Amino acid sequence: MKFGICVASRPADLDYVVEAERLGFSHAWMADSQMIWSDVYAMLALAAERTSTIQLGTGVAVAGTRLAPVTAASIATINQLAPGRTFCGIGTGNTAMRIMGHPPLQIAEFDEYLAALRPLLRGEETDFRWRDRTARIVHQMPDHGFVNFDPPPPLYVSAFGPRALDLAAQHGDGLITSAPPDPVAVRALRGAVTERRREHGHAEDRASFPIASLTTIAVLQPGEPVDSPRIKEMVGAFAIAALHYAYEQYAQFGRGPSPHLRDIWDEYVAAVESVPEERRHLRTHLGHNCWVIPEEERFLTAQLIERSCLVGTPSELRSRVDALEAAGLDQLVVLPPLATKEEVIADVARVLIDRTDGVPDPVALRS
Repeated sequence: MKFGICVASRPADLDYVVEAERLGFSHAWMADSQMIWSDVYAMLALAAERTSTIQLGTGVAVAGTRLAPVTAASIATINQLAPGRTFCGIGTGNTAMRIMGHPPLQIAEFDEYLAALRPLLRGEETDFRWRDRTARIVHQMPDHGFVNFDPPPPLYVSAFGPRALDLAAQHGDGLITSAPPDPVAVRALRGAVTERRREHGHAEDRASFPIASLTTIAVLQPGEPVDSPRIKEMVGAFAIAALHYAYEQYAQFGRGPSPHLRDIWDEYVAAVESVPEERRHLRTHLGHNCWVIPEEERFLTAQLIERSCLVGTPSELRSRVDALEAAGLDQLVVLPPLATKEEVIADVARVLIDRTDGVPDPVALRS
C-alpha cells in the first residue's frame, strides 16, 4: 500500500509537504478550490523546488474552472520543474463549483473535457471545442523549457458514481475517489473498474490502473473510544466534510441519508436550511477539511467517524490496511485537519509506513 497526503493548498504548509516526503509518503495531492484555498499550481511549483522524491499533483484540479489546454499546460509546467514525479488529478468540482453556487460539470461535459485533456497531457494534437467551435490544438513549444510531456503526467480521474467511474476507466490512468474504508466496498469498486476497463479495450491488470482513496487516519491509545475528544480533533474535519457531501447529494438529487447518518440527519438538514437558499452555498462547506465549525461539532458521531475514517489501534490499522490492499486499493490519501496534520502523518508513518513496534507514541510522551 502506498500512502499519500492531501493538502489544503496554503503556502505556510510547504514544510508539511517536505516532512511527508521525509516520512516516506509517496504522493502529495494538492487541493484545488479557488474560493477557500490558495492557488494549487503556485503551491505545486513551490513544492517542486522544496522536494526531490515525492510525487506531486493536483488532488484534484477542477474541470469547470480551467479549460483543458490550461490544465495540461499548468501540470506540464510542474513536470518541467519536477520531471517524472508529477501527476494530474481532475474532477467535476463537487466542492469548488458548489461553493460558487453552481453544480459540478455534467457527465457529458466531463467526458468531452477528458477526451481533450488526455492527449494534451502527452503533448499530442487533439480536437478542442470552445464556444461552439472546434479546432485542432497542440502545444507549439514543447521542447524549449516551457513544459514537459516526457514522461506524461498520469491522469487520475475523480469519480464517485457509476457514470463518472466509467469515464475514469475510459480516459484515466488511475482513479481517485473516497470509498468507505471497507474491503467489501473496495472489492466492488475494483471489480467495477476492471469490467469497465475491459469494455473500453484497456488492459485488465491492476498495475495498469491504480486506485487511490481519500480518507484520514488516527491511532487509538489503549482503551480510547473512536469518538474521544482527541480523535475528533484528528479526524473531525474529514468526517464532517463527508456529511457536507451527503447533503449536496440530497439537495441536488434527492438522495436520502445512509444508515450511519439517520440519527443526525433531520437536525443537520434543518441547520443548513435555516440559511436562506440564495446564500446556502456560502454556509454548507464552512471549514471544509480544515476544521469543524462549532455549530457542527454535535454532528460528529462515532458512526460518522467509523464510516468515513480509519481509526484503530496499531494492530487493527495494519490488519485493515492489509485487507484494503488485498481487496484492490493501491493508495490511501490522508487528509488531516490543519491543527493536527503533522501529528497525524507522524503516526501514520510510525504505524503503517515503517510498521515499527515498540516506538514511543508521540502523543503518549506529551501526556
